[in-house]
Amino acid sequence: MVFSSKIFLFLFLPFVLLVYYGIPRRFVTARNTFLLVMSLAFYAYGETKFTAMLILSILMNWAFGLWVSRCREKGRRAVHVLVLMLIGNLSILAWFKYWMFLLKNVNYFAGTHLPIPQIMLPIGISFFTFQAISYVLDVHRGKGEAQKNPLNVGLYIAFFPQLVAGPIVRYETIAQQIFNRKETFDDFSEGVYRFIVGLGKKVLIANNVALAADAAFATPGDELSTGLAWLGAVAYTFQIYFDFSGYSDMAIGLGRMFGFRFLENFNYPYISTSISEFWRRWHISLSSFFRDYVYIPLGGNRVSTARLIVNLFVVWALTGLWHGADWAFVLWGLLYFVFLVFEKFTGFEKRLTSRWFVPLKYAYTMLIVVVGWVLFKCGFDANMAAMKGEMVNSLPATLHYISTMFHLNGQPLWSDTATLWLHETRWFYAFALIFSFPIVPWLIRKADALKSPAAQRAYTLCFSLAFFGVFLLSVAYVVKSGYNPFIYFNF
Repeated sequence: MVFSSKIFLFLFLPFVLLVYYGIPRRFVTARNTFLLVMSLAFYAYGETKFTAMLILSILMNWAFGLWVSRCREKGRRAVHVLVLMLIGNLSILAWFKYWMFLLKNVNYFAGTHLPIPQIMLPIGISFFTFQAISYVLDVHRGKGEAQKNPLNVGLYIAFFPQLVAGPIVRYETIAQQIFNRKETFDDFSEGVYRFIVGLGKKVLIANNVALAADAAFATPGDELSTGLAWLGAVAYTFQIYFDFSGYSDMAIGLGRMFGFRFLENFNYPYISTSISEFWRRWHISLSSFFRDYVYIPLGGNRVSTARLIVNLFVVWALTGLWHGADWAFVLWGLLYFVFLVFEKFTGFEKRLTSRWFVPLKYAYTMLIVVVGWVLFKCGFDANMAAMKGEMVNSLPATLHYISTMFHLNGQPLWSDTATLWLHETRWFYAFALIFSFPIVPWLIRKADALKSPAAQRAYTLCFSLAFFGVFLLSVAYVVKSGYNPFIYFNF
């Protein structure tokens, strides 16, 4: 079930809100239990056969949390518990996500013919596995108390707004909110606003530019022109941002409706003027997870230069692999590793501070980001093929696509297909570009500075009409359209 589906918007969400707010606030355990049951039903709707695995993950990490807590109370080290916890969680993740990839590479490099089983990937396994790990680690670090009731651990791990596509919610962030949260009308209104903003991003922008991206990447290599390759790459750059940030907005909004406050996951990453800044603005929950649970425990930047480079390599290789079991994802992660090392050791951000460098820094950053998304897209397509039982080597197609973007393989500069897609989607490209920049927050700040009551009323009316228009258009699109993919459901 996806947030931008008819069954969610018109049946599931209204039912959950009606029953949740029908339970008196003092019965917080009953409210939590109801949310957990509905979250499991939400997951079972699309992944019935994997619901038992999700419940197993909840019970396993509930037990590890209690074990770690007892060790802390008795003043004993819990390293062995953490090792067992990591083995348990990562083994599940490795089986479903990486086993086929491992066997395929063993067969290729060793010349063997090991049978490769067809293993379906549970939706959202990377997200809820990382949240489960966060629960035990935060209990160990004293960032939250161990939950004696497994239902509370289940609510944290399986809460439906962030279950299948994040953001990765750290236990320390909401440990106190499980029992001590207060739902208010203002919070509920803010939640509705964020949900509708995310819905508009997803169905009005991401779904429409996705059509051009899919067409370009599906074009045979000998028919692909440089113009079409760039149109597809830029379309996918917009698609993945509005798809994922739209989902995060909806998740944050839904959480707010039920009294939970999730941290932001995006902060206009496409205004960045360095790769370092880009990763401070993109998928913030994942970046902070690897920073706090991998990079800093490895020593962070308080080590020798050689060790620092190794630490960064480990983090970005894992970041690539987290996204998918394909060499294109690994290269995508290592691409960022190379440029982050370059920026760190050249003082890129600190030295080029003049405003005259800003356009060049922006062009450099976005060029790397767009090329990186081509690697990501090809890895994603290879993963989708693998789930259908098709073994695809994505790297040759990826390299050909990138070569075509830079007109290095003799393909034509432009084509009729490129003209067609530019004409069909030009307005969606324009809206995607506009809303990639913080224009709306800027307008809100300007409106808040208005001193005239009449001007304030006019602003409120215009804002309300625009907001209502986005909602109506989004609902109309959901009702009439059957094209509604979510990229990050597959991680």
